[in-house]
Order: sequence, then structure tokens, then C-alpha cells
Amino acid sequence: MKRLSHVLGLVAALWVSTAVAMVPELPELPVRGHILVDFHSGRVLSEHNSRQRLEPASITKIMSAYLFYQRLDNGLLSLDDQVPVSRNAYQTIGSRMFIEVGSLVSVKDLLRGVVIQSGNDATVALAEYIAGSEAAFAQLMNATASELGMQDSHFVNSTGLPDPQHYTTASDIAILARALIREFPEYYQLYSERSFTYNNIEQHNRNRLLWRDPSVDGMKTGHTSSAGYCLVSSAQRDNRRLIAVVLGAERVSDRFEASQQLLNYGFGHFETYQLYTAGQVLTDVRLWKGEKSVLPLGFIEDTFVTLPKGRYDDMRAGLRINARVEAPVFRGDAFGSVLIRLDDQEIATIPLVALQDVALGGWFGRFTDRVLLTVTGLFN
Repeated sequence: MKRLSHVLGLVAALWVSTAVAMVPELPELPVRGHILVDFHSGRVLSEHNSRQRLEPASITKIMSAYLFYQRLDNGLLSLDDQVPVSRNAYQTIGSRMFIEVGSLVSVKDLLRGVVIQSGNDATVALAEYIAGSEAAFAQLMNATASELGMQDSHFVNSTGLPDPQHYTTASDIAILARALIREFPEYYQLYSERSFTYNNIEQHNRNRLLWRDPSVDGMKTGHTSSAGYCLVSSAQRDNRRLIAVVLGAERVSDRFEASQQLLNYGFGHFETYQLYTAGQVLTDVRLWKGEKSVLPLGFIEDTFVTLPKGRYDDMRAGLRINARVEAPVFRGDAFGSVLIRLDDQEIATIPLVALQDVALGGWFGRFTDRVLLTVTGLFN
């Protein structure tokens, strides 16, 4: 079920985003690229160079953490596992958790070292524990990026240390952040912790927005001299959640100011509504050559739309359904879409999917349907 939810979430991330009248544009922000996305609907509310390949620095650790959480979720990793610290992990340059070479450190502590302290040493230790080497772990990162639909990302290490072949985009990072929050809410809570003490050394979360804005509850900072200052932030106000990604700020303060400006803009000018509930049947279609002749179409997940404030009554929805649907059919297969329009602009396209599996019917039923389809084709 999580896999199906994940796939549908990717589709939501590709919804159409179109500027709508009545909403002012943001002024130019002092970053190389940014994107602002509504978590529930997937709608892009603001973007600039969002598909330009840029260095992510320690934003990379969101992908590393996603893989760690996957393995915790499927039982291949435990919070109580004791991870040996290799010399390679101990000697990794950059931000550190200050683990000691040859020591054993629990996964629980290492995760906090990754998320809160942005420890490169902690990240490499976990990567090696899972995949045997950091290079092998990077292969897992790239495979996962492909599964998530991150089409413009490539990773060569688990930490975000500079490399010409290590890059991503603001858009891809937003897809990743949505997936992590949606699939692993119990682990996402780590991103709101403000400090962590290990080896008698207390270090504070570098995300200053956790102190500035009470609605912000994550996610991750990043910085190298070549990548600039980066930040992924997420905030929840009145049951709405927004995700802002800024990459390549020249000053540390710029990444926080730009992120705060994005979040305030999104919450101030837009609102999100739930249109349909999980399992809701919107329509039925004729199914050919199947065990059943009628296929219900609807939504596997709760479905949302984001609109400019005060425009809900102006919204119009229409259906587009495949002209011909044939068995076999699998739950979650898309056979149409709901088109959401506002002011003659299409602002969202929501997949309309099969709500059940339907196998091929018997030979006589398939033969009969084939004849009917042929006759129908002749008259149409």
C-alpha cells in the first residue's frame, strides 16, 4: 500500500501550475533557485530556476535519511542496532557528530547526528552499515531518486560534499521532501528538534526558522563554498503544510529570509481544499474483456486542490475518461483525470484511477466483447 501511495504522490507532484490573476508575484529572491509547493495538493505556488541543476550540499542528507527510514520501516534496520564507526567515516571532512573510530553507535543516535547536527561522519557510518560502502549507497540513492521521479538528480556521496557529478534541483528536492513527510511522519519529527548532545558535545540545529516561526517544524540546511547556503523548510498552519526549497544563497541570512518570505506568501495568498476522499467512486466506465463489465473510477488517496484565497466558488471541475478500457486492470491504474479550471486556466489535473483489480474474463466473454468492439468501431 505504501508503494501505491508513493506512486500516486509522484503523480500529484506533476500537477499543472499556472499563474492565476489576483495573486501578486513575489519579488526576486537572492537565491540561485527556489520552489514553493503545497504539501497536500502538490501545486507549485512559486518557482525560479526550479529545474536548474545545482549543488545541494547537505540537503543531500534528506535523500540519505529517506533510505535510512525505508529500512527502519521494512525491518531491515533497527533503532537499537549498534553501528561500527570506520576510519573512513571518522575522517570524513565537514560538519561532524564527533563519533570515535572503532566505537559502536546506535542507529537512534546516528539519525539525530545526521538530521540535527548534519554530521558527515554519522551519515557515512550509516551508509556503510547499510550498503557496505558509500559508493554502493550512492547507487541506492540514485535508484531511489529515479523511483521518486527526481529526473534531474545524481548523487555520488551520502553527505553532499562537492563533486561535479553530484547535483539536484529545487523541484526534485520538493518531490523528495513531500515523500519523506508523507511516508515517514514518525521520523520527520526529528527535524524539529533544536539540539542534540553526543560525546558531551551539544550542537544546535542550523535551521534558524525553528526559533523564528512556530509553524516551521523542519527540514534541513546545507552549505559549501561552491553550493552556497541552502535550506529546505516546511511549515504547518491551520492544517495546511507548505514546503519551500531555496538553493544557492550567497549569505547565510538570505536562505532564511527567502524561505520565510516564500512561506508567508503561500499561506497568505492561497488556501487548500479537500475535493475527494480516499476510496470515493466518482464514476463508472464500461470494462471490456474482464470478469466484470463495469469498473469504478475514483481516488485511492484523499485529493486536494490549492486555489487563490476566496476563489473556491469560481472553480470548475470536468472529467476526461479514456474512450476504451480493457482488462486486465490493476487498482491504481489511471484511466482518466479530473480537470480543475479557474478563469479559463487549467490549474490541476488529478488522475482518476481504478479502485479494484479486475482480471481477464473467460474466453466466451472476451470473444463476445471483441465482436462488440469491432461492430462498434465500424459504426463509429
